[in-house]
Amino acid sequence: MKSFTSDNTEEHVPATPAELSRLLAENAATDRRPLLPAGGRTSLQFGYDPVSGSVPVSTTQLSRVVDYPARDMTITVQAGIRIEKLAATLAAERQQLAVDVPQAHRATLGGVAACNVSGPRRIGLGTMRDYVIGISAVDGQGRLFKAGGRVVKNVAGYDLCKLLVGSMGTLAIITELTLKLRPIPESSALLWASLPDIQTADRAIERLLTSATRPHLIELLNSVAARHIISEVHADLSCHDGGICIGIGVEGGPREVRWQLATLKDELLEFGPTDLVEILDDDCQPVITALTEFSTASEEPLTFQAGVRPSGLSAFWTEAAARGISLQAHAANGVVLGHLPDELATLEHAQTTLEDLRRLAAKWDGCVTVLQCPPEWKAELSLFGPAGGQRQWESKIKQSFDPHHLLNPGRFFVEPAARTH
Repeated sequence: MKSFTSDNTEEHVPATPAELSRLLAENAATDRRPLLPAGGRTSLQFGYDPVSGSVPVSTTQLSRVVDYPARDMTITVQAGIRIEKLAATLAAERQQLAVDVPQAHRATLGGVAACNVSGPRRIGLGTMRDYVIGISAVDGQGRLFKAGGRVVKNVAGYDLCKLLVGSMGTLAIITELTLKLRPIPESSALLWASLPDIQTADRAIERLLTSATRPHLIELLNSVAARHIISEVHADLSCHDGGICIGIGVEGGPREVRWQLATLKDELLEFGPTDLVEILDDDCQPVITALTEFSTASEEPLTFQAGVRPSGLSAFWTEAAARGISLQAHAANGVVLGHLPDELATLEHAQTTLEDLRRLAAKWDGCVTVLQCPPEWKAELSLFGPAGGQRQWESKIKQSFDPHHLLNPGRFFVEPAARTH
């Protein structure tokens, strides 16, 4: 199979972890070609482009279920399994990996772990990093290693699982994961409402965080983003121009869900909600899916993710919304996703917007990361912002796992001027 690189280098698709280990060991000992780990290719646009001559290494043939003791609520699977297939396997036992993954029909488990994917339900259910209890991988020198195990309480010393989750394939190529699972709830519901402005929404969120209920989802959308979500699900929902839509999700037994909905309605009343709609059980999933896909379902020129302290969400949101940016927030976590509008579809406007937003985010110890943009912009645009004080530690860790810098070299924190193509 040919790769997507400009020189049409052949792609390697190892069928076993041992074959992958031999491939990486031979490469480190001889040619030392840069390698591009790949799964479902849903996140390859993230970060700086692969350096010239990078050889893709696909994990899609590593897709076997290794062990599934359903009563223990854990599963061990190879990293190349598609998320959609994994979900179907777990659903047969009324279990789930409770992580919202965009493009689940394409995304592989190893890629999801490498990117530490999370979505709208992260406030109640966590991120991928919270579910990995065991991991196997191959480092840049071809050494197979393992961390964690197949039972939940198994970590002693430094937790390598958490180090590799989110490392974007720059330290090692993940071959196998053991996950802890959750039961699929009997019932679930979403409460959708419109609020007059972000300041009111901010006060409402503060109230929800002390609620007797247990929301697993608290999403904010400005009217631009809300219209997109509504068009995707074809539901009887609305959001007024200039207003803020809030979605609150709960789950549990049927009686528990009904009580939580009634309580949430009472708690929201003081904030003047309008267009209050209950979305129940099977009707919830299309809305959650649309919220999950928001970061990828756009033809806009640039998509970013910001992380700020929740106390700074209102100020950051106000500044971004004033620029016409389509906004979604995992509100209780301080995570904001934004699509720049076509009016900002020049490199100069994008640079100015990012600089302004980064200065604002920094007031709350935050950051702004570019998730996707036109490839030609990456030579000039800072995708990750200023380097932090952690750079020296990242370099030391990289040196330990990949001393020849063969795995995804230059993916992170490398200034474009320093790159060679």
